Amino acid sequence: MANIIVGIDEAGRGPVLGPLVMAALAFKEEDIKKLEWLGVKDSKLLTKLVREELFDQIREIVHDFRIEVIEPDAIDLSVSGQGSNLNWLEADTSARMISELKPTKAIVDCPSINLVSYKNYLMNQLTCKPELIVEHKADMNYLAVAAASVIAKVIRDRQVERVKVDIGIDFGSGYMSDPKTQEFLKNYSEEHAILFRKSWKSYKNVEDKKKQKSLEDF
Repeated sequence: MANIIVGIDEAGRGPVLGPLVMAALAFKEEDIKKLEWLGVKDSKLLTKLVREELFDQIREIVHDFRIEVIEPDAIDLSVSGQGSNLNWLEADTSARMISELKPTKAIVDCPSINLVSYKNYLMNQLTCKPELIVEHKADMNYLAVAAASVIAKVIRDRQVERVKVDIGIDFGSGYMSDPKTQEFLKNYSEEHAILFRKSWKSYKNVEDKKKQKSLEDF
């Protein structure tokens, strides 16, 4: 039986709006070389056009996969829970995907500064026992994780573009470094509240400013 290697990565961890997308891709060990031939790299090093092309090519090679699209309200619920944060939401999701795919080896791009603690937590959540590699910047060092980063990024980007079409407003990338996103948050935080991560400081700051203004009106 072929060895199965799973790479896990996410897209959309930091933005104030839109989903967090997590991808777990399972490859037969002998197919990993094909990812190298395709030029698969960490999605941040690739243009949007190249990511879109790779998306279809990776789909041809992948043995199995799991995709989780975590919407803003679920993110808010997770980070507001006692003793929970985004790292543990990612860990729980990763553990569930690995358990379903049952690989020989699983490689996870670690969001936590504490690698040992994160790995131990993951191990305890798994219902299977693969070799588990948990590293920072795993998307730079392992092709299976780089492929997962591409798939997650393309899926998130497509979802974001779909929302822009649905509401008829170009709100940019969803990151607060983007002036379009800043403007959208300022003007539409209530009308399109469902799109925002309300637990994010940037969202709370805008809401606080609006409350201050209304008090000054008296």
